[in-house]
Amino acid sequence: MVINPNALGLDLPPGTMRVQPSLWYADEPAAPGTWARLLPARQAAGMQPVLLTETQHFRVNRVGDPDDHDPAAVLAGLWRELAEDEEDAGIIAPFSTAWPGLAPPGEGDTDPDDTAARTTAELAGGDDWLKGARGALVPARRSADIPAVLGWGGAVHHTDAVRLSAVLRSWEDRFGLRVVGLGHDILTVSVAAPPRTMADALAVAAEHYAFCPDNVWDGYDTLRAYAAEEVLDRPDWTFWWD
Repeated sequence: MVINPNALGLDLPPGTMRVQPSLWYADEPAAPGTWARLLPARQAAGMQPVLLTETQHFRVNRVGDPDDHDPAAVLAGLWRELAEDEEDAGIIAPFSTAWPGLAPPGEGDTDPDDTAARTTAELAGGDDWLKGARGALVPARRSADIPAVLGWGGAVHHTDAVRLSAVLRSWEDRFGLRVVGLGHDILTVSVAAPPRTMADALAVAAEHYAFCPDNVWDGYDTLRAYAAEEVLDRPDWTFWWD
């Protein structure tokens, strides 16, 4: 049963519960402090905060359980499909068509929720793609499960939301990730413990490439260049699928 957070006396902005899929959705665009304001609903109602640009791109018939998927196997399968294309051979260097395996955990002692609060404050305050996004609460066991619970279809031409959530769970464990923003085909996460060395960032970049190849294709000739710009020491990662 989903608890209506409006009935718990929490300090929430005006909003309403929706069905198919179930979520609470604010009536007005998010302010810089909205994500932090929604966070108490996690403990009180078992609902995870996130910023959403719309609610029309969810597919309730595609909802699944990330428990059914191993993140390493998901990434390995996606990597093999991409690496077999000769046009990608130069991009994935120094790696080969063989899946290089999961990257080591990141480093940092920052609380993941503190990082998420800071990240969303910056995004809600000026990020173009999240402009007008509203705060939402999703009944999920953990932040990484938000896309799977919603049946999010933003990456449907690459893979489905439940497999993405399986990988996001692994990133949550290794890098202190929180899913903080979802758009039509864009996903942003905060990262409390990102890779601090180029070698580790390159290993994470390989995971990003399998997870969302459009990130690399759109502006980078090599994983090394992508890793240096988009992964190393970054407190947030954004992915988009064409």
